[in-house]
Amino acid sequence: MTQTQPEPPDGHAHLKHLWLPVIAIMLFLTVVGFRVDWLRDVPDAIVLPLNAWINTAMSAVVAMAQPFFRTLSWILGQPMDGLQFVLHGVPWVTITVVFVGLAWLSSGGGLAIFAGVGCLLTLVLGYWTEMLNTLALVGVSVPLSIALGFSLGTAGFLWPRTRRVLDTILDFMQTIPAFAYLIPILLLFGFGPVVGLIASAIYASPPMVRNTILGLSSVPEAQIESGQMSGATKRQLFWLVRVPGALPRLLVGVNQSTMQALSMVIIAAIIGGFDDIGWAVLTALRKAQFGQSLMAGLCIVFLAVMIDRITWGFATRAKKHQSHAAGTPPERRVWLIFGAAIIISTGLGLAFPLLREVPASSLVPVAEPLNDWLETFLLANGTALNDLKTAIFYYLMFPLKAGLENAVTPFTWGFTFTPEIKIAYWVAGAVLSVLIGRKRFMAGLVTLFVFWLSYFGMTGVSWTALTVFLCVLGYSLGGLRTASLCLFTCAFLAITGLWDLAMLSIYLCSAGVVASLVFGGIIGTVAAHSSRVSGVVRVISDTLQTMPQFVLLIPFLMFFQVGEFTALLAIIIYAIVPAMRYSEAGLRGIDPNVLEAAQQIGCTRWQMLWQVRVPLALPVLALGINQTIMFGLAMLAITALVGTQDLGQAVYVALSQADAGQGLLAGLAIALIALLSDRLIRDWIATFERNKTSPATFGHEDIG
Repeated sequence: MTQTQPEPPDGHAHLKHLWLPVIAIMLFLTVVGFRVDWLRDVPDAIVLPLNAWINTAMSAVVAMAQPFFRTLSWILGQPMDGLQFVLHGVPWVTITVVFVGLAWLSSGGGLAIFAGVGCLLTLVLGYWTEMLNTLALVGVSVPLSIALGFSLGTAGFLWPRTRRVLDTILDFMQTIPAFAYLIPILLLFGFGPVVGLIASAIYASPPMVRNTILGLSSVPEAQIESGQMSGATKRQLFWLVRVPGALPRLLVGVNQSTMQALSMVIIAAIIGGFDDIGWAVLTALRKAQFGQSLMAGLCIVFLAVMIDRITWGFATRAKKHQSHAAGTPPERRVWLIFGAAIIISTGLGLAFPLLREVPASSLVPVAEPLNDWLETFLLANGTALNDLKTAIFYYLMFPLKAGLENAVTPFTWGFTFTPEIKIAYWVAGAVLSVLIGRKRFMAGLVTLFVFWLSYFGMTGVSWTALTVFLCVLGYSLGGLRTASLCLFTCAFLAITGLWDLAMLSIYLCSAGVVASLVFGGIIGTVAAHSSRVSGVVRVISDTLQTMPQFVLLIPFLMFFQVGEFTALLAIIIYAIVPAMRYSEAGLRGIDPNVLEAAQQIGCTRWQMLWQVRVPLALPVLALGINQTIMFGLAMLAITALVGTQDLGQAVYVALSQADAGQGLLAGLAIALIALLSDRLIRDWIATFERNKTSPATFGHEDIG
C-alpha cells in the first residue's frame, strides 16, 4: 500500500508573515495617498538644495585650481596636436598600409582585407581628415587610460584594502553616464578637444584596472616560485615574471580600454567642437541629414571594428603563444617586411599626389540619393510608421508610464475607465493573486505588484509605498545590507528632487529591457539549438557591441523622429546584445550527461527546455538580465539626444549649461539605480543557488 509522502517543512514561512503586513501597509499608503499628497508625491519640504551646494563647492575648486588644470590642458594638448600634425603629413596610402599590416599580423588576411576596404571607403566618402583627427584623440587618450588603469590595477593587486576601495569607485565610474564626466572636466580644463581626451582617459581606465588585477592575480604560482628560486628581487619578480605572465589578460584590458576610449571621444565631440567623425555625425543628426549621418556612422563603425579586432587579435596571439619565445626569426622577418612596406608606401605617396592628397568631399554621390530615398519612403510609408509608433505608445508605453487610470480614455482605447471597470480590475487582480499565491506565494506577490504598478504607472505610484516595497524586497533577498541600499537609493532620489525623473528613467529602461529580454531570449534560445543561427547571431552581436552608442540613434531617428519611441528602439537594439549572448551561453553550457539523462526518461523538447535547461542555466540567465539592465541604463544618457524627459536628459541639459551640481546628482541617481538593480539580481541568484530550486518551484518550495 502506497504511503503518502509528508510535505517538506516550510523553512521560509517567515517571508509570508513578513509580506502580508507589508501588503497591508502599501495598500494603506496608496489609499490614504489620494488625500494626503505627501504620501503619494515627494514633498518639496524634504528636497535639499544639494545642487546649489555642489555648484558652490565646484566654483571654489575651479577658482583655486583652474590655472593648474588649464596648464595641464595645454601640456596634454601638445602631443595630441603633434600626433595630428604627423597623421595629416603622412600620405593616406601609408596609413592604409599600416592598418592593413597590423590587421594581417593580428588576425590574418580576412581582417587585412576589411581594413583595406574600410580605409578606401573612408577616403572615398570624404571622411579621411575626420578619421585622422579621431585617431589623434584616441592615440593620446588610450595610452593615458592604459597607464592610469595599469597603475591603479597594480595598486589594487599589491594592497587588498586599496582593491576594495577601487571596486566601489569602478562600479560608480562604469554606471555614471559619460556625459556626467564631462561637466567638471569642462569647468576645469575649458572647452576643446582636450576635454574629450581627459574624459576618455578616465572613462576607459576601469577595464584596464580590472584586467590588470585579474591578470596579475592569475599568474601560476609555479612561475612565481621559479622566479624566486632564481634569486629575483621583488621588483624583478614583478616586471620579469608577473607582468609577462599576465600579458594576455593585460592585452584584453588594452582592447576594452581602447574601445571605451573611442566611444567616449565620440561622445565628447558634443562639447569639444573638434573636427572629428563624432562631430560629423552630430552635425548631420542636428541637420536631419540621413545620408551624411549614415555615411559618417559607417566610418565610425569601421574604425571601431578595426581597432577592436586588431587589439583583440594581438591579445589572442599573446595567449596562444605565451609559452613560445618571443621574437623568433620568422616573426622578425614579418615585421621587417611590414617596415619595408611602410617605407615604400611613404616614398610612393610623396612622389605621386594621387597617393598623398585627400579628397575634400565625397567622391561618390551617396548621401544625397539616400536623403532623396528617405524622403520618398517617408512620403509613401510615413502614415503606417506613425500609426505603428502611436499604437505601441498608447497601448504599451503610456500605460506603463502613467498607469491605466490615465491611459484608458475613449480617444486612445475606445472606452472610458469607469468606476465599475476599476472595481472589476482590482477584484480580478486580488482573486488571481490569491489563487496563484496559495501554491506559490512569491508568484502571487509578483502578480499583485504587477496589477498595482499597471494601474498607477511608474510615475503615479506612491513613493512611500514603493520605498517600503523595495526595502522589504531587499531584506527578503539580501538582508539588511541590501535593504539599506534600497532605502539609501530611495532617500537620495527624494531629497535631490529627482524622484519623478528617476521614475521616467525606470519606465523607459524597463520597457526596453523587457523587450530586449523577450526578443533576445528567443533569439538566444534558437541560437543555442542551431550552430548556423549562432554564427549569424555572433556577427550581429559583435557589430552592435562595437558600434558607438549614439550611432544606433541614426536609423530610428530618421524613420520615427524625436521622442520616447525612438529612444525605446535605441535601448532595445543596444541592450539586446547581452540578452542574446547570455541566453545562448547559458543554454549551451549545460552538462551533456544531464541532457542525456533527461532524454532517456522521455522528456519532450519543451520539457527539456523549461524543466532542465532553463533551471540549470539560471545563474547565467540572471547574469544576462543584470547586464541587459546595465546596457539599458547606459543608453539613457545617449537617448537624451532625441528628446527624452528623464535623468539622461537632466545630465544632458546640465552639460549644455555647465551645471556641475545637476549633472553629478542626476548621474549619481542613474548609478545608484544601476547598482541597486545589480545587487537585487545578485541576491536573487544567490537565493536560488542556496535553495537549489528552479523558477517553477521557487515560490512553492520557499513558502510551502
